[in-house]
Amino acid sequence: MKLSVVIVNYNVKHFLEQCLRSVREACRDLEAEIWVVDNNSVDGSVAMVQEKFPDVHLIANTENLGFSRANNQAILQSNGEYVLLLNPDTVVSQDTFASTLQFMDAHPDAGGLGVKMVDGKGRFLPESKRSLPTPAVAFYKIFGLSRIFPRSKTFGRYHLGYLDDDKVHSIEVLSGAFMLMRRAALDKAGLLDEQFFMYGEDIDLSYRITQAGYKNYYFPETQIIHYKGESTKKGSANYVFTFYQAMNIFARKHFSKNNARVFTFLINLAIWLRAGMALLQRGIRRAFLPLSDLLLLYGGIYLMAQWWENNVLANKGSQFPEHYFTLAIPLYLLIWLLSIHFSGGYDRPYRIRRALTGIFTGTVLILVIYALLPTHLRFSRAVLLLGSVWGLLSTAGLRYLFRMGGIRAFQALDPGQKHLLIVGDKEEARRVESLLNQAKISPGFTGIVSPDPIKKRDDDVLGNLDRIRDLISIYKITELIFCSKSLPAARIIDLMASLQDTGIEFKIAPPESLTVIGSNSINTSGELYMIEMNTIGRPENVRLKRLFDLALGSLILLGSPALIWLMEKPGGLIPNMLSVIRGKKSLIGYIPRQTAVLFRLPAIRTGILNPSDLFPGREIPEQDKDRMNMLYAKNYRLSTDLEIFLRAFRTLGRKEQKPG
Repeated sequence: MKLSVVIVNYNVKHFLEQCLRSVREACRDLEAEIWVVDNNSVDGSVAMVQEKFPDVHLIANTENLGFSRANNQAILQSNGEYVLLLNPDTVVSQDTFASTLQFMDAHPDAGGLGVKMVDGKGRFLPESKRSLPTPAVAFYKIFGLSRIFPRSKTFGRYHLGYLDDDKVHSIEVLSGAFMLMRRAALDKAGLLDEQFFMYGEDIDLSYRITQAGYKNYYFPETQIIHYKGESTKKGSANYVFTFYQAMNIFARKHFSKNNARVFTFLINLAIWLRAGMALLQRGIRRAFLPLSDLLLLYGGIYLMAQWWENNVLANKGSQFPEHYFTLAIPLYLLIWLLSIHFSGGYDRPYRIRRALTGIFTGTVLILVIYALLPTHLRFSRAVLLLGSVWGLLSTAGLRYLFRMGGIRAFQALDPGQKHLLIVGDKEEARRVESLLNQAKISPGFTGIVSPDPIKKRDDDVLGNLDRIRDLISIYKITELIFCSKSLPAARIIDLMASLQDTGIEFKIAPPESLTVIGSNSINTSGELYMIEMNTIGRPENVRLKRLFDLALGSLILLGSPALIWLMEKPGGLIPNMLSVIRGKKSLIGYIPRQTAVLFRLPAIRTGILNPSDLFPGREIPEQDKDRMNMLYAKNYRLSTDLEIFLRAFRTLGRKEQKPG
């Protein structure tokens, strides 16, 4: 056996399929075997490999063993003279294996080899060639000197920027995305170190190959696509900590005590710098609009109060008390800002209507509180009303200015400017598009996305689901319509959960539907409508559900001396309500399930009550529990929570239900 290709997969089914197709093509004229080690994916990766690639050796782990252990599983069972560790989010060229193996055969000193990698847009990836991250190299990388002077032999060593990207070079570190190794070199250097769960193991093994007397080469005469960042979220805090922890392990293992101490200090400094900058940037981004509203509101109402005091109250020989400016006005502002928040005014994309709803709701709430206060605490109602008018004008004006400035988060499209993507097979997608036209919905843009990898060029189809985020961004999509004839419910739910942060709307078009957009109820078996989605994971629904829990939980706790006598299990009422108020539980949650379901639902708190309480005394089959949970999640309504609460009020004292 000439070559063993080892691919470790974790929840990137579509990329894995694309990768395997390219690998199979590259292996066509070689004596090769392909191994896929799946680290307990939940996206159907294992079933996909079994169905579409029966010739592939598959190891299906029941837990996530990490990159090193999973690779070692396959390496130990493989038989190739050469072993290739390959990421699932790669696409290899037809000649990649033949040309790299020919080079390795011609260079017996070569223990490992990496190739030229480009990203999904064809841009060269500098990690195709790297040097060992010594303390000096790490210092230059951490403090940005390698980025400022990428071609410098001193400062640019991390990515070896001074070496020609199109020439063969002897290098120190190979990328784990494509790591071709001679079996004999592995026998001397050893397998991947399983201390490294993820990241750093490629650096460690590359170093040990050179310590075993072999060379590592950068070979740019073939290239592969690496969808960098698709198989792992490299911008996350989890990535930062995991990667730099791996670097600490490497330093302790291979550097002298003093060098390891210096390296560890630099790495920890990098962690705190990166984490601190990320938190600061996120905080500024989130606080910018509320702070802008606060400053405008305060400035406007303060000037109005000063004018009213000088021109109205002064004529009556009166003035505002000191605490009007230090307590009353700040309280008005707090209520207005909280009302905007709970109205979704600070959710992206920012909508003027939501901000105006928040100001109006806050004004009503302030007036209600105002009416309940004693006379000596009732300050000028005129200033309050003028302030609310200013609030409406200032919040709307600020958002309008940002919109005119071209800031995308503030863009609002009218119905005629809706941009839609229809996800489905071309025939079904065209049928749904025809329905939209019949319903007199005239979007500014409509495109089709294939649910499967595109096997041949089709000008009518924009792309497939692997690139859905790119399509949403490029075409400024506002609404995504799933054809349920083309995608299973589990896949639709997963996509909705993963794309919630984009702020777009989701809808489903059932097969053979002939009606306009409708809604579905948790209490029905479902109609043949295009179902408008209102998922429980949306930020506004998360806030609404929490507000519902706090308000109702507090009222029940206050009334517990009387209500406790109505409970079937009175002893659990107060502990349950305290758990709800503290955020440990929710009044309403999913139906507990003993076995894993086929789809992932948005995470919510464990509920005291659940949708099965709509049918007291009825034994509900397991598959119906799944369906009810799915409908509850994807069509969340506060009215549903209220209905469940009213139906099962007497059971609020019960203990947490066991799954099953």
